[in-house]
Amino acid sequence: MAKLIIEDTQEEFELADDSPIAEACEQAGIPFACTEGVCGTCVIEVVEGMNNLSDFNQAESDFLGDLDRERLACQCKIKGGCVKIKF
Repeated sequence: MAKLIIEDTQEEFELADDSPIAEACEQAGIPFACTEGVCGTCVIEVVEGMNNLSDFNQAESDFLGDLDRERLACQCKIKGGCVKIKF
């Protein structure tokens, strides 16, 4: 099991390894619009555990400028371990 921590709300979610983080993020109040990786509504900053998230996909690479800290929550999967984010 993996753990997703939302720094803004101090919520923690236990997720199955290799599962999308979108549902947990939406429950924590992160806004979503298109869920296709083109609108940027769900941009998050990864505070810790970037290596525990899936690789960047083409939608994220096309949209985001700072690939070191930012991700699109609608496109991420958590591979395992712990990830801390903020929005």
